[in-house]
Amino acid sequence: MLLTTENIILIGALLLLVSVFAGKVAYRFGAPALLLFLGVGMLFGLRLISFNSAPVAQFVGMVALCIILFSGGMDTRYRAIRPVIGPGVVLATVGVALTALIVAGFVYVVAPWCNAGMSFLLALLFAATMSSTDSASVFSILRSRRQGLSENLKPLLELESGSNDPMAYILTILLVGLLTPGESMGFGTSLLLFVVGMTLGVVAGYAFGRLAVWTINRINIENQSLYAVLLLAFVFLTFSVTDLIRGNGYLAVYVAGLVVGNYPIVHKKTLGTFFDGFTWLFQVILFVTLGLLVNIDELLQPEVLLLGGLTGLFMILVARPAAVFLSLLPFRKFTTRARLYVSWVGLRGAVPIIFATYPVVAGVEDSSLLFNIVFFVTLLSLVVQGTTVSLMAEWLGLAYPERERIFNDEVMNRMLDDSTTELTVTEAMLEPGHHLRDIVLPAATLVVMVARDGTFFVPKGNSVLRVGDKLLVVTENKSEVKSVVQPQE
Repeated sequence: MLLTTENIILIGALLLLVSVFAGKVAYRFGAPALLLFLGVGMLFGLRLISFNSAPVAQFVGMVALCIILFSGGMDTRYRAIRPVIGPGVVLATVGVALTALIVAGFVYVVAPWCNAGMSFLLALLFAATMSSTDSASVFSILRSRRQGLSENLKPLLELESGSNDPMAYILTILLVGLLTPGESMGFGTSLLLFVVGMTLGVVAGYAFGRLAVWTINRINIENQSLYAVLLLAFVFLTFSVTDLIRGNGYLAVYVAGLVVGNYPIVHKKTLGTFFDGFTWLFQVILFVTLGLLVNIDELLQPEVLLLGGLTGLFMILVARPAAVFLSLLPFRKFTTRARLYVSWVGLRGAVPIIFATYPVVAGVEDSSLLFNIVFFVTLLSLVVQGTTVSLMAEWLGLAYPERERIFNDEVMNRMLDDSTTELTVTEAMLEPGHHLRDIVLPAATLVVMVARDGTFFVPKGNSVLRVGDKLLVVTENKSEVKSVVQPQE
């Protein structure tokens, strides 16, 4: 097919359509939707589309991760993660480092037997790219299941997956610098860059988050749709400025999302809905792009299949559990069952694949082999762990059914459209008296909110009303209300 502008749009639309339907199929059969998105990209890349640009995939990954991490931070309530901040931070830092070291040692020993011998430094780089759990995978799977987890495990897992990417990113960048020809970096410099990057990431993320809250609450834009555009601009501004001052941009956008999500802002519900949809869009784009990037023939090479399979199983069954149990040693409140479950939900996804493009772009030796093995390990993790997240929770006795809200957002919006109207208080309405109980309204009609001079309050029967007050009224018959007074609609 000739790649004209129109054909590119057509192919993009087909990819999105197929991905959405694949996601529906995945949900029905209990598989992670993101695994199917990867499969769609691989299928299209097999015959229809030729895509082999690691820098483009890296750029798409950077943009998508900013949105995914910020949205994940927005959806995380501080009161939920406060009891698990300690273990969450330890898992996101110490746990990542331990995972990288344990996997690196295994790969260094096993790789020669798989006809893929590598130095310990290269094995450590390989392990570093896979050392963090994937926020996109964990967020989408945990939040799509109507299943509660005891022992505060859901906020712990979300906090870990949202905040451990920066640690893996820094390790990957430092090791790429050490292995890139013509570049050298000492241990002391590497340690300093790590500390500075993490510190600046937290500080800049908090500062930009507060700035975003302050701006949104005071800018007073007439077109409400522009608030989402404004917040999106703050997301990318947070990442780029933090990266410019040598901080960790991924940590900064996650912290900024936490700040924005836990402070009162105008149009918060609308902004949350926008970012939920936008996050899913970029998850689809990201996973499909990464699926297009892989070469199936290279992925099926014996050394890739053998080393990838052994590494994936070792990470799932040994490295991740060892890192979790060691990291959670100081935290006695978690049961063994909880620690086993945290060990199991160590999903790999888009992030390891994105990080594996950095050695490719930098020209590190054997980087193509490294990329393919990381891709295979990710597939294995999504298939084995991603499909058994709910099953493992039930088997360990940690799951309980979440109570489904009867008055959910969809129901409430429909009720508000059908049953509410707005009235303006007039002098005629106040003739019987100035208290709410004095106003004559039809039966089955209730005043639930009063707006006055930019403030809102819930009225009582003895509340005094004034001419010009706006009343939010719930009624069974709008036409009957209109026959008594003329509402402002």
